[in-house]
This record gives sequence, C-alpha cells and structure tokens, in this order.
Amino acid sequence: MKKIYKLIIALIIPQLAGGLGSLFTASSVKGWYTTIQKAPLNPPGWIFGPVWTVLFLLMGYALYIVWISQDTAKKTLAYVAFAIQLTLNVLWSVIFFGLKNPGLAFAEIGILWLAIIFNILVFYRISRSSAWLLIPYLLWVTFAAYLNYSIWILN
Repeated sequence: MKKIYKLIIALIIPQLAGGLGSLFTASSVKGWYTTIQKAPLNPPGWIFGPVWTVLFLLMGYALYIVWISQDTAKKTLAYVAFAIQLTLNVLWSVIFFGLKNPGLAFAEIGILWLAIIFNILVFYRISRSSAWLLIPYLLWVTFAAYLNYSIWILN
C-alpha cells in the first residue's frame, strides 16, 4: 500500500507543475499567441495538452522508480535535479506566455534542456529505466526549443 501512495504522489507532482505552468499559458493561447507568426512545423494547438500530460506522467513514473529504489545515497541529488528541471519547465511558461518574451524564453529553454540532460544522467545512476522514461521529455523540449526559436526570429 505504501508503494501505491508513493506512485500517486510521484505522478501528481509533475501534473501540479504542469497545472501551474498552464495558468500562464491559458491566457496567452487565446490572445497573444494567436497573433504571432509560428514555425512551419508548429503542430495544432490541441496537441500540446495531451503531449504534456503524457510527458508529465512519464516524469512522475520515473520519479517513482527513483523513490522506491534501494540506492539511497544518490537519491538526494536525483530529487534536486528533478526539482530544478521541473521548476525550469514552469518558468519557461511564465517567461514565454506570461511575459510574452520568446527571446528570454529561448535562453531559458536552453538551460532547461541542460537540466533535463543532467536529470537523466543522475536518474541513470539509480535506474536505467527511470532515465529512459525522461527521453521523450528531452525530445519534446528539443522540438519546443525549435518552435520557441522560430517564434522569436519570426516576430
């Protein structure tokens, strides 16, 4: 039963971060974001919600795997790495959508990308499967960086 509670908590943490980020996103998606030029490969707006939901679930499950692992010596660094990348993820939404600043958001997404790489490496030392669960997140953020850069340059 204890593992089920840990799983639920681990799955909820990234979803809460996503919800916080969406507070800044929601107001701009129907306003400012519709008025700017976007990248040629920009997907339709409806795709972002489901993709982020899945990515946050994968992140949460990766966190759960680390949490229940027996390797307690490396867990503190793993939790810190996870918290940093998750905070940077929310911060990107604040900068891009809240402040409507694609240039600063592009710089921040580069830092986020490096934080995700670091998170993957730290998780890998504890559990390979937890690290692999973060690869789709890294790939999506790489694509998001392209979208962000394009918006910055086009506008």
